[in-house]
Amino acid sequence: MRDIVTSCSAGYLCSTPLLDLNYIEDSAGGPDVTVGILAKIDKVTLLQMDAKLPMDTFENVMELAIEGCKAIANYIREVLLENTKRLECQRDQLIYFCGCSSSQMCSMDGKLRLHNGRTAYHFQPAKNWQNGPLYHNGVYHLFFQYNPHGPLFDRGKLSWGHSVSGDLVNWAALDTALDPTEPFDVNGCWSGSATVLPGDRPAFLYTGKDTGRVQVQNVAFAKNPLDPLLREWEKPSCNPIIPIPADVTHNNFRDPSTAWLGRDGLWRIVIAAEVNGVGSALIYRSADFLRWERNAAPLHSSPLVPVVLECPDFFPVAEHGSEALDTSANGTGVRHVLKLSVLSTDHDFYMVGRYDDLVDTFSPEEPELGDDCRSWRYLDYGQAYAAKSFFDARRNRRVQWAWVREYDSRADDVAKGWSGIQTFPRKVWLAGDGKQLLQWPVDEIETLRTKRVGLQGTVVKAGGLHEIVGIASSQADVEVVFEIPNLEEAAESFDPDWLDPKKLCREKGAAFLQGGVGPFGLIVMASGDLQEQTAVFFRVFKYQGKYKVFMCTDLTRSSTKAEVSKDAYGGFVDVDIEADKSISLRTLIDHSVIESFGGGGRSCITTRVYPEHAASSNSHLYVFNNGSGAVNVSKLEAWEMATATMNVADADLDALDFTRVTETCQDGAD
Repeated sequence: MRDIVTSCSAGYLCSTPLLDLNYIEDSAGGPDVTVGILAKIDKVTLLQMDAKLPMDTFENVMELAIEGCKAIANYIREVLLENTKRLECQRDQLIYFCGCSSSQMCSMDGKLRLHNGRTAYHFQPAKNWQNGPLYHNGVYHLFFQYNPHGPLFDRGKLSWGHSVSGDLVNWAALDTALDPTEPFDVNGCWSGSATVLPGDRPAFLYTGKDTGRVQVQNVAFAKNPLDPLLREWEKPSCNPIIPIPADVTHNNFRDPSTAWLGRDGLWRIVIAAEVNGVGSALIYRSADFLRWERNAAPLHSSPLVPVVLECPDFFPVAEHGSEALDTSANGTGVRHVLKLSVLSTDHDFYMVGRYDDLVDTFSPEEPELGDDCRSWRYLDYGQAYAAKSFFDARRNRRVQWAWVREYDSRADDVAKGWSGIQTFPRKVWLAGDGKQLLQWPVDEIETLRTKRVGLQGTVVKAGGLHEIVGIASSQADVEVVFEIPNLEEAAESFDPDWLDPKKLCREKGAAFLQGGVGPFGLIVMASGDLQEQTAVFFRVFKYQGKYKVFMCTDLTRSSTKAEVSKDAYGGFVDVDIEADKSISLRTLIDHSVIESFGGGGRSCITTRVYPEHAASSNSHLYVFNNGSGAVNVSKLEAWEMATATMNVADADLDALDFTRVTETCQDGAD
């Protein structure tokens, strides 16, 4: 039987049989078997997932799974029609069926489709656990922390996965770039960064855990710099090149940043460390990339707060305009951004400032926010973490990724066989106020847009709910502009004690509570009966004669599952809504991840959702308004998104349209 399935190419997903024989065999004493139903109308489409057939049809399910890869089996078609209520096509449009576990359920429409929350256009490996990316000159490269042995985090087995792309959208998987094979990294190849050295020789700096599980910094070089895919890397015997300092406590010494050149010709990097109990961003300098010397003073430290810092990112931004700068840029018209990840919060925080490379000092633009980086600006108010950016010389922009872990159970991850995704790559630049960053999905995402629907000039009255139909809303890109005609009349007073945005979202921002101006926004990934729904919305308050715009993603009703995270995430949007009388929202919906950008990218919230209905029925999309007055949808455009080629085994590399670019430095993440 296994040979029969193996001979059928239509029965495979990433070299894994769609028929999970082990699942069926092990389930022989169970009550039912999971079945997927596929139909061909304009294309092959998944009509239903996780349909359950009684065990007395077990033999038919096995036959169905095999014959479904060859041709239509009339008898089995009758069985499915008797046991399924949601088919929306004629019998002659049914083409084949696959008996498999829910973790493997998928459909095929020329590209791989989704199963059990797997995303369609967000980066993730074909299987197993992963986090944090970096970029290398030439072809777009993504090197990322990866557990090749399973879907869970395993401290001692971390490698560097490797994927390549020509457009930041479609990716092909290559062999791992780094594996824990040497005494200086035998307990894991952890986070790091890449730099292109003179002579166009790419180099990695990365954290390894040695035989004593001590964190040390290592270097690796591309074995053949002329290979555009950089398939092989070598680790010199001089590793570790930076041992752990004596004053570093609790073994917290990790995540070397991208290197940049100072005006003195020396390379510099930032390493996150806990120095005598104080979270610090240490500066190291080198002339040859092998021998490094620590600067006497850190680039930043939090002397009053014992926080564990991770994944530092330090890069220049232009004071004016959205064009990016090479990582070593400095001088007139340049400011710098220091981003730090705080382990205890699962959040990234950043500060804009001025960097003097002659003395290696960083002067914040907002010193009133203090030395505790947890009081700095949020990079993302949601579940994105360990962000890193790179300078993309091909498009003259700075691009940023962040890791988004799973918020379901470990058992779910094991069942799925995978864990962790990346945010869709974002362009990052400095806002006009010189204090905050703007973030926006890179333009290449528009190549995935297919069917479009829109609204214009639609009034959503108090308590109104307007469904957006005509697209598959579980895989969509939505842009909407809201106008607020009654701002002065309806805005509620803001209590200065509401300083914690997450707490405010949880207690005052819930979409089902009536307010003054808002809550209004989108309801996404909703079941037909609205028992499951995720609301992304704004609410406007007034304080000391000024308006404060609050943005929230509310997961409290996102799923009926008990074992998944259903928190609320929110933050303030720094816009002048009194002058504009409007605010924009863009939301990327990709099955189990929702990324939202408020006020033109001034505030971002990324979250994971796990609605149960998505396994067996379509999700719905709505515009809603629970405020006391009407809001106008001056413009709404929503696109159904195609499925990207995502790390498919044996992908055609030539089809990914690789284009050579010139760049000197690029960044990495944990």
